[in-house]
Amino acid sequence: MSGERIVIVGSGQAAIQLAASLRQEGHEGPITLIGDEPGLPYQRPPLSKGYMKEGDPERLVLKPQSFFERNAITLCDATRVASIDRAARTVATDDGATHGYDQLVLATGARNVRPPIAGGTHSDVVELRTLAHAETIRRRLADTRHAIVVGGGFIGLEFAAMARLAGARVTVLESADRLMARAVSPAISDFVLAHHRAAGIAIRLGAKVARIDDEAERVVGVTLADGTGIEGDLVLVATGVAPNGELAAAAGLVVANGIVVDETLATGDPAISAIGDCASVPGPLGTHLRLESVQAAMDQARHLAKRIVHGTAAAYHAVPWFWSDQGALKLQIAGLTSGADRFETIRQEELVTVIIGYRDGQLASVETINAPGEHMAARKLLGREAPVGVDELRDSGFDLRALAKGQAGSRDRSVASA
Repeated sequence: MSGERIVIVGSGQAAIQLAASLRQEGHEGPITLIGDEPGLPYQRPPLSKGYMKEGDPERLVLKPQSFFERNAITLCDATRVASIDRAARTVATDDGATHGYDQLVLATGARNVRPPIAGGTHSDVVELRTLAHAETIRRRLADTRHAIVVGGGFIGLEFAAMARLAGARVTVLESADRLMARAVSPAISDFVLAHHRAAGIAIRLGAKVARIDDEAERVVGVTLADGTGIEGDLVLVATGVAPNGELAAAAGLVVANGIVVDETLATGDPAISAIGDCASVPGPLGTHLRLESVQAAMDQARHLAKRIVHGTAAAYHAVPWFWSDQGALKLQIAGLTSGADRFETIRQEELVTVIIGYRDGQLASVETINAPGEHMAARKLLGREAPVGVDELRDSGFDLRALAKGQAGSRDRSVASA
């Protein structure tokens, strides 16, 4: 209903998109955003990329103050929600205030996870999740001779590329046997590994860090589980994130690797929904999963806004896609590689590659590096009502763009916009 009170816990990409979409869809009631970081909400992805080079926080701002004023959206920054009273439909904040709601949306995001490494709490050991983290790292990077990155995922590799361009020596330590193992195919891991090594970044696979070494209260390197010592004066730990589900769990909602929601993004309480990095949503493989990407957060926000304002109960089925900028490489992934049972490389050049993932003979994912046209075509193909089979791909000569254009006019499911 248009006059309902909506409270959004969180002030990241999902929360801001939801607030904007609610107004765009015609919601006229009060909207309150409550976020624990100070200042205006900002983008996180550039923190490990362009911000390291430019250092301009103004370019990160998602919406100016005038947006909140013009749309009558109350932003409570630097404020933490302490509890939810589902019976009274209120949330209490740590400043003693109470906010009533008709619809509550949890967009609490995720937090970094640090492995239990001896010495890991030293002040010279940094992490990257917030603008404050990025400001600290950028300031330190100017005097860093050798940066050690613990973790070979997206964030670690993005930072490694930026640090190398800034002139620092860089060593990446990954405990798995390949880079980005949770998110990409082995062929993409190998491609990225070769590129970063050619750029002068030292990468060790199967490298488990046992201890952060310090002398005279300064970090001087790390020691691996096999006893190998590596010297360095800045250590970044980038070993993944965990969803912020504690608030939901304390309120009696189901939390299992995220706040569990149904296909309409509602929790077990019809007055409470969850979106973004904190939400565990029904996936295309028949299991729940969390989609840690800006586009998923925005797609979910738009979908939820329609349901809240118009009462539509359509299922959320946007095509998942992800990206990572690592120096000269722009990696883009459409679909989910985790469900693929076979991969095939259909294009390979010096700085360009396209890899198709199949599941049961049907298109499941397309990974591209520096091939934006193929990526956009892949999103259209994966959004088709009818699955794309291997024979159809072969008959087209694996020309994804031509195949996507040939499907113009067919009924697509929801596909994320650029």
